[in-house]
Amino acid sequence: MKNFILFLIFASLSLSSYSQQELPNVDLNSMDGKTVTLKNVTNKDGITIVSLWATWCVPCLKELDAINEVYTDWQEETNVELIAVSVDDSRTVRRVKSLVNGKDWDYKVLLDTNNDLKRALNASSIPLTILVKDNKIVYSHSGYSPGAETELYEKIKELSQ
Repeated sequence: MKNFILFLIFASLSLSSYSQQELPNVDLNSMDGKTVTLKNVTNKDGITIVSLWATWCVPCLKELDAINEVYTDWQEETNVELIAVSVDDSRTVRRVKSLVNGKDWDYKVLLDTNNDLKRALNASSIPLTILVKDNKIVYSHSGYSPGAETELYEKIKELSQ
């Protein structure tokens, strides 16, 4: 029990130190092969959701599908934008475009084939969802379970006020 309590304290300290971290200044590729700097494509007037995902990650796809169902409403109500950053490597990145086209996601999709962003965020697993405001990370969540998108939206509304 003592170890569990220590783990909870350590985990909460880790999460709190993660918030308000500056968004890494990382170059990524767009779907059409152009290089873009992440800081330059975030929402300047509000919140940006940055979701790290991969074509082979079932929870990632479920999360992005669940958000896609309500994304238009979220945008109308809070002006939020979502950037889906694929961390597929050179072996699997060719699947990204056809998957995104098949899903008809209305997100900006960027490619992190070298895992530069993933490393800069010290992300050990995906899906990793972060909220960015004024180029600062204000919220982070790893993993996905059905309904997590509702919690995410509550946090977006809170930060948008």
